[in-house]
Amino acid sequence: MRVVYLLLCMLFSQITWANDSDLMLLSTYENQDIQGWVMSEKLDGIRGYWDGKALLSRQGLPLPAPAYFTAQFPPFAIDGELFSERNQFEEIASITKSLKGDNWTKLTLYVFDVPNASGNLFERLQILEDYLKNNPTSYIKIIPQIPIQDKTHLFNYLHEVEAKKGEGVVLRNPNAPYERKRSTQILKLKTAYDEECMVVEHHKGKGQFENILGSLTCENHRGKFKIGSGFNLSERENPPPIGTTITYKYRGLTKTSFCYLLAREKIRAIKNIAIFDRSLCLITQL
Repeated sequence: MRVVYLLLCMLFSQITWANDSDLMLLSTYENQDIQGWVMSEKLDGIRGYWDGKALLSRQGLPLPAPAYFTAQFPPFAIDGELFSERNQFEEIASITKSLKGDNWTKLTLYVFDVPNASGNLFERLQILEDYLKNNPTSYIKIIPQIPIQDKTHLFNYLHEVEAKKGEGVVLRNPNAPYERKRSTQILKLKTAYDEECMVVEHHKGKGQFENILGSLTCENHRGKFKIGSGFNLSERENPPPIGTTITYKYRGLTKTSFCYLLAREKIRAIKNIAIFDRSLCLITQL
């Protein structure tokens, strides 16, 4: 039995995972050999995939970007993160869901790959750089890739990023192709990790939580596990529906099997998105 220590940051909406396999997804750094790899800051924004004609979300849904935002975007696919600045995830999420388009001027698509191009990572990104020389736009920036000298260099950079309130670091094998799956050639490193799971069952509580949510069962590549803490009364009375995808943050794995809350949860609603933050609990794998 494995338990995930969670720093819960649940982000849920009525979406499926159907199109996740069409994009390259990150695995977790677990002391792999990274000789010859590069690194960059992991931006805490909203995934943005430009297919050459439309700007799509991670789930393959159209994002309501105004015409001025994508006017100078290339006729080929680019993959990146819609981002403004650190600690502004709520605002970024709100902007990307708004049909008004008023605040898209605050966003930039920070590109980390040109999926359909040939060559190594630097050669693929060079194609976009060459395009932007003739078609400049303030709404696209290429994320700088820093060669990793050694693990000390890597962790010093991680600490530097986190000291600036950044989310973490992305490590990449620059010689690997763009893989439309969860890839072992692109890794995330941060103090608290995040993963997604799908809600598959609700469990009624006992005592003070009788007849409302006590816990829920989630499922992802780790299997099925329960989330029992991190909910206030309102959230227990109106839990994320079955079939909902949630994103949680965790610090590591252990073999113990208890779940408890170490920090009180706060919830902020953005339309149909709810963000839970600053809760640390344990999740028990079934």
